[in-house]
Amino acid sequence: MKKLITLLLVLILIAFAWEAASVIFPKIPSFFSKEMGSKTTPNESVHVLKEESVVIDVVDKVSPSVVTIGVIRKTDEGRQLSPFDVFLSPPEDNSDISDEQYIGSGFIVQKDGFIVTNKHVVAERGLDYVVIDYKDNHYEVENIYRDPSNDVAILKIKNASSGVFKEAELGDSSNLKVGQFVVAIGTALGEFPSTVTTGVVSGLGRGIKAGSPFQGFVEELDNVIQTDAAINPGNSGGPLLNSSGQVIGVNTAVSNQGENIGFAIPINIIKDSINNFNKTGKFSRAYLGVSYVIISRQSALLNDVPQGAFVQSVITDSAADEAGIQVGDIITAISGEKITDEGSLAVIISKKKIGEAIDIRIYRDGKEITVNAKLKEAPNE
Repeated sequence: MKKLITLLLVLILIAFAWEAASVIFPKIPSFFSKEMGSKTTPNESVHVLKEESVVIDVVDKVSPSVVTIGVIRKTDEGRQLSPFDVFLSPPEDNSDISDEQYIGSGFIVQKDGFIVTNKHVVAERGLDYVVIDYKDNHYEVENIYRDPSNDVAILKIKNASSGVFKEAELGDSSNLKVGQFVVAIGTALGEFPSTVTTGVVSGLGRGIKAGSPFQGFVEELDNVIQTDAAINPGNSGGPLLNSSGQVIGVNTAVSNQGENIGFAIPINIIKDSINNFNKTGKFSRAYLGVSYVIISRQSALLNDVPQGAFVQSVITDSAADEAGIQVGDIITAISGEKITDEGSLAVIISKKKIGEAIDIRIYRDGKEITVNAKLKEAPNE
């Protein structure tokens, strides 16, 4: 009983002491309640970022910069008769009958009328290409500059000042991570402009064959971005964007062997091409002059050969030809830099300058040899 009374007296004394302290030092209770409670004041707001809001913000930001690439095809078949033609006078001349077909996508990089797209979208020469902006304004393409080393083309259009042209913000593709969220915008299936799809970066450093069902050919590309964002025919040339609305790649191909597998050219390659073009008015790039396939590490182990680039053909009078490179050679290194799945031959050569001397390590007939070459300028297309 005495212990209980003692405990009650102690608690009463503590209560009196706390009350007295709060009178003498009024900030003490508020200090403890501040430190022990929530730090968020009523005037503070917490912004919850949702995926749908990110996509909406990206689309609102970038859509004015995305365009559709079309082609005007003339026809000499004349127009088809309608049931009402018996009551109407036929046109005097059918020679101007034409059909506009959407074949790809692109995005504005300079508001004075320069647009990036894939080279395979505008590969066919002698055609009249047009650009359609997001407000359905049509512009005639004045010039086309095609990059000989990458699946890239720059279009210059007429009367750019008459439209609302907004430059797309270019990002950095050197620090991409697998799993990173991405948004793709383009004219899906050559029929549905401003189609938006989302996904993630599902692979990096891929080697692919890219082409167009509208053109009927393919070309090999190295070091591209793989994504599961839906990229359909017609999306070619459109932007692949990060969550900040920056262009990190140019959509270029879709896999026919699997679902949800698309590819994009890293934007840093495009930026190099644009900078080169702005300086020289053309695409100037160092050029070795071979076509090849990469022998992966696994294939090299299985076939008891070194990893590298297996030469399939050599261009006459190229740097490779003058250095004595032959079909069947395996190029294993360029100036000490080994060729791997990620560091492919094209990636290494893209870092070199025209006229630069390089050492080429080659595996031929069971032996390794070194040859010297002086890189030439890639032929213009």
